[in-house]
Amino acid sequence: MELYKLFLEKKALLEGHFKLSSGLHSNKYFQCALLTAEPEIAEMLCKNLAQKLRADKIEANLVIGPAIGGIILAYEMARALKVKAFFAEREEGQMRLRRGFTVKPDDKVIVVEDVVTTGGSTREVMDLVQSMGGEVVAVASLVDRSGGKVDFGVPFYPLLKVNVETYSPENCPLCAEGVPVVKPGSRK
Repeated sequence: MELYKLFLEKKALLEGHFKLSSGLHSNKYFQCALLTAEPEIAEMLCKNLAQKLRADKIEANLVIGPAIGGIILAYEMARALKVKAFFAEREEGQMRLRRGFTVKPDDKVIVVEDVVTTGGSTREVMDLVQSMGGEVVAVASLVDRSGGKVDFGVPFYPLLKVNVETYSPENCPLCAEGVPVVKPGSRK
């Protein structure tokens, strides 16, 4: 099933006035949690992502996702690829590995995310991996809503590429109209 249609079918493409984790505003929000709440959908999506990476011979021994949106995806991707799954958490404003998770210098890592807008959270996880001596070999996501503007310096594998308008808060037409803003993402 095409992913965009799945978002519509599961009522996971929200319309309104949203503040994204990037700080940008938009009239559309991809609520991936409504898809990954169904284990068979999360499994199918991550198997599809894993097939894309395998087709390009991307090899890794670890998948890391930023909390909260990347936890289920990291687990399912790791399961499909038969490797370990970690997740990074925001602590005192920075992404960190906790719970005994550690990246070793020989680790080849795939960073997986639910939605990429500016790539900020993904880059934070990439920086974390590199600071521990690991190598990020690819980035994967369910949705790339950057309009093709994001470049991670490694292969990027989104299942769905969309061009959805985003606005800085000071240039947001929805703010100008007085439409109340909703913050559904995980970053405060």
